[in-house]
Amino acid sequence: MESVLDQLKHHTTVVADTGDFNAIDEYKPLDATTNPSLILAAAQMPAYQELVDDAVAYGKKLGGSEEEQIKNACDKLFVLFGAEILKRIPGRVSTEVDARLSFDKEGMIQRARRLIDLYKEAGIGKDRILIKLSSTWEGIQAGKVLEAEHGISCNMTLLFSFAQAVACAEAGVTLISPFVGRILDWYVANGDKKTYEPSEDPGVKSVTKIYNYYKKFGYKTIVMGASFRNTGEIKALTGCDYLTISPKLLAELSKDYVKLTPMLSVKEAQACELEKIHLDEKAFRWHHNEDQMAVEKLSDGIRKFAADAVKLERMLKERMFSAENGK
Repeated sequence: MESVLDQLKHHTTVVADTGDFNAIDEYKPLDATTNPSLILAAAQMPAYQELVDDAVAYGKKLGGSEEEQIKNACDKLFVLFGAEILKRIPGRVSTEVDARLSFDKEGMIQRARRLIDLYKEAGIGKDRILIKLSSTWEGIQAGKVLEAEHGISCNMTLLFSFAQAVACAEAGVTLISPFVGRILDWYVANGDKKTYEPSEDPGVKSVTKIYNYYKKFGYKTIVMGASFRNTGEIKALTGCDYLTISPKLLAELSKDYVKLTPMLSVKEAQACELEKIHLDEKAFRWHHNEDQMAVEKLSDGIRKFAADAVKLERMLKERMFSAENGK
């Protein structure tokens, strides 16, 4: 009998949530996603020091202020990791725009185009890249512009509320990453209930509702469940367009041999009783604000990704300038 991982691949596109090439080689996903936290972890592994050195050399070569050199080295490092990952997968890699730009629409557009230019310099076309943006109002509008005016495909991340999902669909972005595990974390931390059956898991229910809404109303935006805490959540979302899964959980799925049943389907979604809604900026901000979990997890996620971006910059700064400062 096939493993759960192999069965899952019949119903859902499996994406590796990692910057570690070995895990990608082992589990053979179609796509891969990265974020500042994953790149920070990978950049500290001995195996990837050559990429870090190349990024440092690139930042120095372009010159400018210390800050500009570090920023350029950082962007280059993200692209170097992405380029290496693309050698190992047939599909696309997601590369994230700095979370500190989450409320700066123009800043996100500019940084996204810069990343695409760096990929182009490396001989990689934009058809193999998804640019990850925070699902703030500004991020969603940046995604809309990048898709419509620049032909750049976007992956909207840190998505916790139904309002965020509706606004992303209306913006016509390529893909959304609704977070499952972080939603569960919030309910466990803030409620009386500490364990949930997969079908009752608040993160699973959130993604199921979004999937059903998109399919019922014919939105083309891909739903990619993300941030899983256990394999039960993954099994409960079998049939979702895409699922991005960490190496640890990919390993567990590859060793599991139960029969997998698809839980989501377009046919069932189209029969759901859901009303179509439209959200302008005022309505989006109100509806999102009504969801306490989503408000707290979005801001927390932005802060964490921003903190890891700062750590990564600090690491690069040490590499770039400590020797010449005589430290």
